[in-house]
Amino acid sequence: MFAIVEIAGQQFKVAKDQKVFVHRLDANEGDKVSFDQVYMLAEGDNITVGAPAVANASVGAKVVRHLKDDKVIVFKKKRRKGYRVKNGHRQSLTEILIESVGVGAATKAKPAKKAAPKAEAPVKEAKKEVKKAAPKAKAPKAKAPKAENYGSKTVAELKDLAKAAGIAGISSMKKADLVAALEAKN
Repeated sequence: MFAIVEIAGQQFKVAKDQKVFVHRLDANEGDKVSFDQVYMLAEGDNITVGAPAVANASVGAKVVRHLKDDKVIVFKKKRRKGYRVKNGHRQSLTEILIESVGVGAATKAKPAKKAAPKAEAPVKEAKKEVKKAAPKAKAPKAKAPKAENYGSKTVAELKDLAKAAGIAGISSMKKADLVAALEAKN
């Protein structure tokens, strides 16, 4: 029996009693860990593929040790420029021993219950009551004469209208300025 499982952001094909080196896990040596992101289970000819994960499937493992991988040399060079940089990197790894692979009653953490909504502070309620009690009196607006649709007119037509309305300096105005001046005049 084997499974394809996601461990620390990578997918691994694992079987029982197999040792696997994975990215560093937040667990102490000797701790038991389980992984529930199982994408495929296979036992003989019986293959179960998840969408995306197989329901109630899990892989149990034991942390054997933490270690660092071999050093990888990263060398950068630009020819004829005198640029050379040499860096090294050692990846932190965790060795785990796969103890169980299969479908069972996976125990997922239950989502925490949401707290009851807090009552609003009395100050906020008082402000709301004040706003409700004394609505602002609105001054009646003077009705303006019906404005023309200046946006659909050409610049030449707008200049003629501005000249007729007695607006000065129209020769240097752009269309937006002409529209604003005509609307202000009306």
